[in-house]
Amino acid sequence: MGEDRGETDPNDAGQAAGAENASPAAEAPAGSGLSPLSEPERKRLQQNFQRGEQNFNRNIDYSIEMFILCVVGDPSNVIYLQSLLGALKKKHSGKSRGGLAGVFSAGGRAKVRKLTATGKPLDAIKAGIDILKGNPSDHNCLLAMAEAAAQLGAEEAQGAYLKAALDAVPKDVEVNRQCAKFAADHGNFDQAIACWVRVKDIKGVGDEAEREISRLQVDKTIGTGRLAGGAGPAKKAAAEPAAATAAADPVSALRKTIQEDPTQVEPRLELADLLEKQQKLDEAEKTLADALAASGNDVKVQEHIEDRQMRWAKQRVHVAEKRFAEDASDANKKTLDQLKLAAAKREVDVYAARAERYPENVSWRYELAMRLKAVGRFSDAIRHFQEVLKDPRRKGLVALEVGECFQRIKQYQLALQNYETAVETLTDREAEHRKRALYRAGVLATGLEDYDTAKKHLSALAGVDFGYRDVAARLDKLSSIGDST
Repeated sequence: MGEDRGETDPNDAGQAAGAENASPAAEAPAGSGLSPLSEPERKRLQQNFQRGEQNFNRNIDYSIEMFILCVVGDPSNVIYLQSLLGALKKKHSGKSRGGLAGVFSAGGRAKVRKLTATGKPLDAIKAGIDILKGNPSDHNCLLAMAEAAAQLGAEEAQGAYLKAALDAVPKDVEVNRQCAKFAADHGNFDQAIACWVRVKDIKGVGDEAEREISRLQVDKTIGTGRLAGGAGPAKKAAAEPAAATAAADPVSALRKTIQEDPTQVEPRLELADLLEKQQKLDEAEKTLADALAASGNDVKVQEHIEDRQMRWAKQRVHVAEKRFAEDASDANKKTLDQLKLAAAKREVDVYAARAERYPENVSWRYELAMRLKAVGRFSDAIRHFQEVLKDPRRKGLVALEVGECFQRIKQYQLALQNYETAVETLTDREAEHRKRALYRAGVLATGLEDYDTAKKHLSALAGVDFGYRDVAARLDKLSSIGDST
């Protein structure tokens, strides 16, 4: 192409694709295995899971194999993982481990770490499962698998692996260190403090533990004040008598209500709210899981929980962003990336489930397509956007989104066609989107050396907003190209 190629590369117009209306998911690393499971895959895994549950007390080996298929098929599903770990624990109950088994598994653990380090987390999970089949209490393997789960964006699974490691060796310093970091990154400061308290008397750890406990107590105070709308612990203490009884404590009162009638759902949801405000997110999540079970897996309760989990995931990203702003260390950057990835995966999973649950409602498919686009899964996004195009009310905006996706996968003519459809379809009420479509079309056409088309779209844009981005400079460049030909 011509000399203007550097400034008008067809990729130029897509560099900011998805920046508008972006969520924390939009900044998550792409290519992270975030594609949602298809409905047949979900059903197949659920059937395997049911077979595993049915054989749990009859044929534990068969049950384990079924659960393994589930974990490998959907490594982010914490229910599958917990069932597998429970089955392995049952099989190995009372057995002592060590000796040659520990020596042989050392090579396997190294393989898990290497696979994770080389960007193959799913292979690392598979290799780790082979080790756990022989020793589910191998805490070093569980730590390595937690790292692989983090790389996959399987945040809940990461927590389950860490918990299993802590259950296996509750006094291990490195296990407690990793669990404390995970808990703190997720706003569970009490749990993080408990991890350091557990090991603070171990030789060589005391100073580090005391330092971390002090820091976490400060973080907890700040976090509690933020969630309470600025009412910090001091104000709260002044408002409540020090000798408040359990009956006056709303958390205790709600727990009592639930104990008296375990079938009630609303008190559990209220309890989860209070626990969230107290920064006890793990307890809040367990309470929500109990609420779902009490409701008989009611869809509305499930969606209520999904909305909260997405909100919590965003909150964790905000906390990590604040930490990174204060200390731009590699460790904090890594944590931030992992939490963004987890938030992205949570949103993709939720909107994929809703799109399947309500196939006639294109709004959910649109939301799913936007999340897939935001995490760089452009081909998947195109497929879902094209379903949304059946709704004529969304045609212009969706055509613009599809154009940006096609541009990212270097299907430039298809991208230009969709931009022009967007220009023709978007109304005056959608002026900003129409300007974006004109700009994308003009820049892409310039890169393709279709200068007449480029001048048409950029001139139209200049006619409505001459100050839009660098449209004036681009038109000057096009004029100089025309003069030289």
